[in-house]
Amino acid sequence: MTDDARLEKAQRPGKIAMKLHGHYRGKIEVSLKAPVRRFSDFSIWYTPGVAKPCLAIKDDLSLSWEHTNRANTIAVISDGTRVLGLGDIGPEAAMPVMEGKSLLFKYLGGVDAFPLCLDTKDPELFVETVKVLQPSLGGVNLEDIATPKCFYILDRLRKEMQIPVWHDDQQGTATVEVAGFINASKLVGKKINEMQVTMIGAGAANLRIADILVQIGVRPGNIIMCDSRGVMNQEREDLERLKDQNGEKYRACVEYSDLSKGRTMGTCTKGSDALLCASTPIPGTVTKRMVMDMADRSIVFAAANPEPEIWPWDAIEAGAYIVATGRSDFPNQINNSLGFPGIFRGTLDVRAITITDTMCIAAAIELARIAEDKGLAPDRIIPNMEDWEVFPREAAAVGVQAVKDGVARVHRSRDELLEKAYAMIRRARDETKLKMDSGMIPEAPPDTLI
Repeated sequence: MTDDARLEKAQRPGKIAMKLHGHYRGKIEVSLKAPVRRFSDFSIWYTPGVAKPCLAIKDDLSLSWEHTNRANTIAVISDGTRVLGLGDIGPEAAMPVMEGKSLLFKYLGGVDAFPLCLDTKDPELFVETVKVLQPSLGGVNLEDIATPKCFYILDRLRKEMQIPVWHDDQQGTATVEVAGFINASKLVGKKINEMQVTMIGAGAANLRIADILVQIGVRPGNIIMCDSRGVMNQEREDLERLKDQNGEKYRACVEYSDLSKGRTMGTCTKGSDALLCASTPIPGTVTKRMVMDMADRSIVFAAANPEPEIWPWDAIEAGAYIVATGRSDFPNQINNSLGFPGIFRGTLDVRAITITDTMCIAAAIELARIAEDKGLAPDRIIPNMEDWEVFPREAAAVGVQAVKDGVARVHRSRDELLEKAYAMIRRARDETKLKMDSGMIPEAPPDTLI
């Protein structure tokens, strides 16, 4: 395939998206789950009958999890300040992404998710707005919020709310990247605690990925992290400014300083076993020369969206043994979509009050195990979204870990969690198929399949 043909194929999803988004005018809607057998049922679902469950909840707030859909309801919340690789495009322009996220939550995890884009860039107002939504929700998925305020917002909400709050660009990305990293390290025959890892990009994703990598065994001294200003270490001229303005980046400069001293962007990959990128979505951000400087049997994760930092074919030509991107139209999609639906499914099914790092690691290990069960190969280091068992198995692993971590309100066994997750996900998929078969979801225009 020529480079032009490859580029045309890579750009096709965006062209089709423009057709279908206008055709369907959005991707989600509210649907009933209770029957309306006759109009007299309204006296049950609404007044006067509804007063009874209202008063019961008033006397015992925990009944809100039993008498409403709260136990399966989350909000996908953004301010539109860092959408995909598009930057600060505003809350209205962020809505297609949040609706898409909600679609994936429902179809892959059986989770009812509502997109909410807030018209504020003030982190304090953002925090207070999310907090007052708590009585209606079982959890919160933060999305596409610029750094460094995303760290502050997540930290505040996790401390001040009694429902799980996570930032998918941090914990979600880290979960799936670590799953791929675990299997990639097995394929190249290298020990995690001996691997040298270069990371291009020091935003929410890579900073969190680095944290989880360290928890699974990568030595902090073996990490070389770079941002748009260059290699991050204690030699940085802007170190004091970072200390005041971006504590997470400052910490990275201190903790990941051993191997990075004296390096430049031109030498940051020299001898590295893995290159993990979450930076500018422009092919060429990572050059062939950077890949050629890496160790033998190198691993390259170019995860920027909508386009990777280096096209997979260029990375392979430069000598990479394993290449992953964030896109579904290339092998080895390292994408949050493999994580958040199952993780929230398991979190909700035990009514966890938070999502711990160990819950994320449990999900990553289960994802890696599912791929290994099917047989690993350089172009198959992680499951894909078509693997049905991914999400219930992930949900069960997360729920079990939540119980172990002492953050679960409801204790369920692995078998119970698997059964519940299978039922919820199957129901969501069957409902979608029924609507498609009946024409309630109209057929798409011709020539819109990838």
